[in-house]
Amino acid sequence: MSSSKTAKLGHWTMYMPIVALIALGVAAFLPNAAALTLCAAALAGAVFSAVHHAETVAHKVGEPFGTLVLAVAVTIIEVALIVSVMLSGGPDKAGLARDTVFAAIMIVSTGIVGLCLLFGGVRHHTQGFHVEGASAALAVLCALSVLTLVLPNYTNSVIGPGLTASQLAFEGVISLVLYMVFVFVQTVSHRDYFLAKAPSEEVHVPPPSRRTAVLSLGLLVVALVAVVGLAKKLSPAVEQAVATAGAPKAVVGIVIAALVLLPEGLAALRAARANKLQTSLNLALGSALASIGLTIPTVAAVSLLLDQQIELGLAPKETVLLAVTLLVSVLTLGTGRTTVLQGAVHLVLFAAFLFLAIVP
Repeated sequence: MSSSKTAKLGHWTMYMPIVALIALGVAAFLPNAAALTLCAAALAGAVFSAVHHAETVAHKVGEPFGTLVLAVAVTIIEVALIVSVMLSGGPDKAGLARDTVFAAIMIVSTGIVGLCLLFGGVRHHTQGFHVEGASAALAVLCALSVLTLVLPNYTNSVIGPGLTASQLAFEGVISLVLYMVFVFVQTVSHRDYFLAKAPSEEVHVPPPSRRTAVLSLGLLVVALVAVVGLAKKLSPAVEQAVATAGAPKAVVGIVIAALVLLPEGLAALRAARANKLQTSLNLALGSALASIGLTIPTVAAVSLLLDQQIELGLAPKETVLLAVTLLVSVLTLGTGRTTVLQGAVHLVLFAAFLFLAIVP
């Protein structure tokens, strides 16, 4: 991060989130082709702006708080989008939360982590990180993933991927409690497990002022709202393209999840290239945990309060992919050192996830 980026905000980063929101409103009155072009351009600008502001906030508050801000902000806005679609979609959207959480876990754990390990390995040969922090995150991820996405298929009270009211409430409570305990460990009791191990290649520069950091935090939220709104605006075109190609509907959820995760993915990749793999893993694994720890309690509460049907259990194919991903993640991140090989393994799993989503 250059001194000019931390000392003050560039004009484009200040205006782009607002421009993206305006573009989102204007697109509603434009013809389809023009609206898609405008939304795509605004989405790209909003993503890069969000990454810039996230880096500014992170530089001010330090790690691991900086990565936590971006992960939680993206997840909260994503949860709001899921709930709004659930309330308007009816029974057809019963599996939306499950599909979104699963797609987020796979995109983050195989795609984003794989790219970070590959590009970081190519540039720096071998990269190090605190294995204690990665192990803690993976332990929570394994527990939450299995309890919320696999176990519902094997309960006896309700046949199928659904849960009883008491079981759903239990799932929501344990998800939130376990995530909050992880955040406490990450930011308070064992913060040193999540601090950068290798020295950064960037020149040390003074942190931004409090005014600049507060302004960046506000613009970060605006940019993320614009990203989610623009992704939702582009979803009909994505659905049409998927239908034209004859691909399953699950591909739509993957595309939308990928668009929403773009700011985190880009920030993680930049950190890996700067030899800050610990920051990359904080972003990636923290995002996956937030996706479960905040989404499941919210949709469980909505389901119970408004009597909305919800399905959490994964199909057998997705269950196998999830199990392999968790197992490989524990192995590749279990030594505290990574090379391009670990990145290649994760990316192969990501390719399998995408291929099997298109050709089930």
